[in-house]
Amino acid sequence: MSSYLAFADAITVHVRLSAYGDALIYGSSSSHRSVPGLDLKQRLFAWHEASFYGTELEIRQMQGQGVQLVVLPAEQVLPFFAERALLHHITWEWDQDAEALLRLAPTLVDCVCEKRFIPSFASFREGKLQWTWDRSLMEDQIRQRIDRSRPEFAQGLQSAFSALVFQSCYGTESAATDLRREYPMLFASGAATGGLQEKEWLISIGWKADMAPFRPLLQLLEPDEDSPAWRLKLVLQDKFDPSVLVPVRLGPDGHVSGVWPDSWSFHVKERSAGWGDHLRASLPGFVEQGHSDDLLGKPLSDGAAWQFLTVDSRRLLESGWQVLLPAWWEAASRKKPKLRAKVRADEGDDKRQSGGNSLFGLDSIIQFDWRIAIGETQLTESEFQELVARNERLVRFRGEWMTLDPALIKQIGQMMEGMDRKQGLSFQDVLQLHLQKKDDWAQRGKEDQSQEDETNENSTRIELEVELNEHLMELFNQLGQRSEWPRLAVPQGLKAELRNYQYDGFSWLAFMRRFGLGACLADDMGLGKTVQFITYLLHLKENGGEEEQKLPSLLICPTSVLGNWQKELGRFAPSLNVMLHYGSRRSDEEAFRREIRHADIVLTSYATATLDQDILKAVAWESLCLDEAQNIKNAQTKQSSAVRSFPARHRIALTGTPIENRLSELWSLYDFMNPGYLGNLRAFSARFIQPIEKERDEERTQQLQKLVKPFMLRRKKKDPAIQLALPEKNEMKTYIHLTSEQGALYDQTVNDLMNRVQKLEGIQRKGAILSALTHLKQICDHPLLLTGESFEYPKDEDQSMNTEALLSRSAKLERLLDMVRELREEGDRCLIFTQYIGMGEMLQRVLQQELKEPVLYLNGSTSKSARDRMIEQFQSQTLPPEEQPSVFILSIKAGGVGLNLTAANHVFHFDRWWNPAVENQATDRAYRMGQTKDVQVHKFISLGTLEERIDEMLESKQQLSDNVISSTESWITELSTEALKDLFTLRSDWNG
Repeated sequence: MSSYLAFADAITVHVRLSAYGDALIYGSSSSHRSVPGLDLKQRLFAWHEASFYGTELEIRQMQGQGVQLVVLPAEQVLPFFAERALLHHITWEWDQDAEALLRLAPTLVDCVCEKRFIPSFASFREGKLQWTWDRSLMEDQIRQRIDRSRPEFAQGLQSAFSALVFQSCYGTESAATDLRREYPMLFASGAATGGLQEKEWLISIGWKADMAPFRPLLQLLEPDEDSPAWRLKLVLQDKFDPSVLVPVRLGPDGHVSGVWPDSWSFHVKERSAGWGDHLRASLPGFVEQGHSDDLLGKPLSDGAAWQFLTVDSRRLLESGWQVLLPAWWEAASRKKPKLRAKVRADEGDDKRQSGGNSLFGLDSIIQFDWRIAIGETQLTESEFQELVARNERLVRFRGEWMTLDPALIKQIGQMMEGMDRKQGLSFQDVLQLHLQKKDDWAQRGKEDQSQEDETNENSTRIELEVELNEHLMELFNQLGQRSEWPRLAVPQGLKAELRNYQYDGFSWLAFMRRFGLGACLADDMGLGKTVQFITYLLHLKENGGEEEQKLPSLLICPTSVLGNWQKELGRFAPSLNVMLHYGSRRSDEEAFRREIRHADIVLTSYATATLDQDILKAVAWESLCLDEAQNIKNAQTKQSSAVRSFPARHRIALTGTPIENRLSELWSLYDFMNPGYLGNLRAFSARFIQPIEKERDEERTQQLQKLVKPFMLRRKKKDPAIQLALPEKNEMKTYIHLTSEQGALYDQTVNDLMNRVQKLEGIQRKGAILSALTHLKQICDHPLLLTGESFEYPKDEDQSMNTEALLSRSAKLERLLDMVRELREEGDRCLIFTQYIGMGEMLQRVLQQELKEPVLYLNGSTSKSARDRMIEQFQSQTLPPEEQPSVFILSIKAGGVGLNLTAANHVFHFDRWWNPAVENQATDRAYRMGQTKDVQVHKFISLGTLEERIDEMLESKQQLSDNVISSTESWITELSTEALKDLFTLRSDWNG
């Protein structure tokens, strides 16, 4: 305990108020000794709950005097002195300021509790929000209790009062929000207050009620027959009948003259005292100086009227004045000029079209005339230039007022100069403007302009629009609506019956060609993109006229599907002349040019197209089609660069996996189909990739969707119309070339067999044939099955490179991986059947590496418990994605019967069993009761091999009957040596 406590019986409290309202308190004893700060706050604030009984109060040292001060925060000062909750065993004495606080505090606290306070006009003029007591009610009562010789005390008292108002009335976030909402003028920065009295200001901000029967307004009058200039007028508006406006004059001395009701006179005199000074402060350029009898009698120029409408009227509203503007102004100010390119009436008339030639193309020129639209008013270029020449911001045209903002007029001029009307707009420009309705460019194709547009994205822009004529409107309606596509005759040479959606796809490709627009056919795998493109090729041949110089189409695809295209073209369109440009038998440039004149379609691979780029780009192809177009998703590769360099009248992309994840891949695909349509990659990245991928910009996403949608036709198996058109089980054959390595091993094996069978008889001959048969089938799958090489690489090696090496040696394996990737992207599951354990293990390893998900493999050595567990896992619908197997590899013997695997809707026969019943039993693991999806069955066949020959026999039923083909392959051993040679020998015409 402090030694002071023993003898303290009386304490004199000394108080000084800071400019911020804090009370600086110190105490002295009867012997004039200073009371220590800790002792003082323990006694003086012993019952003061707000300061936690004094413990939270700060103690300061008075400089140079050895006196300790207790600091009482401003918001606590008045409540403390009003409550006087003090210890009774101490005699408290007070100095002059403390006495004044004791007298004033109860009254001021009551003012706060009863909300008898107002915002401080003096503080507002200094840019601050403070509070004071309502002077009309309390000023005399409070002033009598303040010593006028102590102005610093009066200032501190005002600050303490203001702090208490903030704390008590607006101390919560909701209360502060309410204050801003109810009295926004309190927070208006830069509001003109010159000439205003406090009462007028309180009325103008809505704090005090205005008892006058009128409100003063400043009215802007437009030029008319009586007065050719703009002018301002002071009017008094009747509050009870706002249509009554009484014009008055405001003299330089502040005197108001005019004719108004007698009952208004008192209020006019009371309210008008500060109007003149306020208007001089608010509108220094508008108020007439000198001896005019009306401060607002000065005519206004066009520029001054614009200044008042756009800037000064807002400032007047913020400072409390009411403003009456012309009735048309609000609507006119929202009407921003729009620049329109009006397409001329005859542009796009396809009656000039002949044969199958393309009329347009994205680079075709469309002639147009300029139109400038301001609201509903349309001006020709000459009319607009006449208005601009008047150099007025507010113009009256055809009876309507309109605004001409110089900044916007400058933009219009720049845009008109940036597009040479004599050269016309490109069809691409017209299409893009129509799809997006407006664009944010002035000079397309300039990279620096694209950068500038991104930088100034939030600034005011002119909308550039296109006004279509009847012909182009019809075309663009057709682009967006399937029902509007022209109905074409199915080519006579087609040996297939098209489903409805396939007919639509062929018609769409032909329609897009007609206008030179690149197209992406992106149907799900199994919906027949191949037959749709073949129908398109037949349409070109049968409707192309008799041009002597007509050139063929070019199809580029992965090596693994070259054979498939050969077979399907021969099957569905035997009238088409097909030329294969691939492998060692490729012609030189001179021979190539001679040969293509007899071809309707040239087939080549991506790799060959890259190698022979110079030969292929020297031909103007009738059409250029990319199958598995995702192969050019990286625009920087030599392969992508090569295929883009090939000229063609029409470009088509086929893919079952439209590129949607990385927008750079989407750009690459579209830049092939319609070069330049999405701009260069740098501009596309700034405009779409960064805002969409990084910022998730919904508006930019929608803009991009509008741009790309007309060029992509995407149908899914899940679409109701497609599901109705598909059979329950759809079987298709996938034809695949052997690699050079496979071809060499195949020939060697056949030659060895032919040499041996001539010398062997009986059981030895049969054994040699069966052994060779197994080797040939293994070679068709993968060379490693024959050579016996290991494919288990050390763990520290690059697994992706090892997988790539495996893929490069087997086109079957490469094709299977592509197809499985595609169906997995759609969320589908599959079964893969193979006869060979080594192949099953290789498939499991490669698919797990590439898909990054679990892959199951069941064969004859799998235990029953493991078998049951695999089936349960595969059929599960509840496992987490990282644990859910969606690819199941099975031995056709171990998995061909007795299993229910209806979770799969794709079945692959990687190698053939050649017994339809056995293969169907395997297929029925997925196609059985409980299956809710259409099942796609894919049978892989190596071109030119015994796989193809036996498949032909099974199809024709001419050489083999069902009772000959048994569950074993022993029937092959009974063939003659000549028949055996014919069955086994590799056809060189299918392999290069």
